[in-house]
Amino acid sequence: MAFVKFFYQLEVYKLSRVLAREVFEITKRFPPEERYSLTDQIRRSSQSIGGQIAESWAKRRYINHFISKLTDSDAEQYETRHWIDVAFDCGLVTTDKWISITSKCDEINTKLNAMIGKAELFCFKS
Repeated sequence: MAFVKFFYQLEVYKLSRVLAREVFEITKRFPPEERYSLTDQIRRSSQSIGGQIAESWAKRRYINHFISKLTDSDAEQYETRHWIDVAFDCGLVTTDKWISITSKCDEINTKLNAMIGKAELFCFKS
């Protein structure tokens, strides 16, 4: 297993960016009255997933801080999942887009939990 040197080399980080871009594109078609509500919420949560992963990388010196930031990232993934469900329920997202986004959320969740489970491999040794 080759170890990465930078957070942006992590597959989960790359996937988070794909998810954020996909969310951004679909929300362009949301109604204007949702701009400061649903659109803002789902964009912020989807973009925060990668941001939390980046922050976790900076906290690798302290395993508990590293894990905390990864769990924050996972929480943002769950929030994104919630908002895409709401958008789907309101008819703002097609079934195909809903499946695409929720599948990415599930994959991010799996990868983050794997990192959390093996946090000692990512963190600095004392």
